[in-house]
Amino acid sequence: MDTELPVAVDPASFRRVFGHFCTGVTIVTTTDADGPAGFACQAFTPLSLDPPLVLFCPQSTSSTWQRIRGTGLFCVNVLAEGHHELSRAFGTRGADKFAGIPWTPSPGGAPILDGALTWAECQVSAVHPGGDHSIVVGRVLALGECGGDGPLLFFKGRYRAAAPVSPSASLEVVDTLLAWPRHTDWI
Repeated sequence: MDTELPVAVDPASFRRVFGHFCTGVTIVTTTDADGPAGFACQAFTPLSLDPPLVLFCPQSTSSTWQRIRGTGLFCVNVLAEGHHELSRAFGTRGADKFAGIPWTPSPGGAPILDGALTWAECQVSAVHPGGDHSIVVGRVLALGECGGDGPLLFFKGRYRAAAPVSPSASLEVVDTLLAWPRHTDWI
């Protein structure tokens, strides 16, 4: 397309409309000479199985993002449904986010938060501009075990929990798209 369409979208409307898109909540962490750093992030998604890639989108001016970019290594901690306060703490600017928060280092040293539903250690593989955010692609280096709790969700400006599903219920195709053997069926 050679011509740009006029933009008539105000930020409040954008936030309201896409607040209707339910997301999971993660905390992206790293550690450097200044110690551990991290921020709450709902703009996260698995991207590719082969090679194993993930994508997250930090605000370009974020000091935590600058530290992650400097180390080139990060850990995505997937939050469980009871982690409302943890998400709030890591969603606040300027505070000592790790005060009183127990964690262990990933194989590369990035913080794995105690009680995370699961985690993935990644290396920054590409960074693309995305308006006031950066689009970060990370190559997955290590994966954690998966906990049994439900995920922490964010929908319409509030934290939510997933509805319980029977462990004996059949998996839905949409729940297994990343593992679906014929991904071209969906493209």
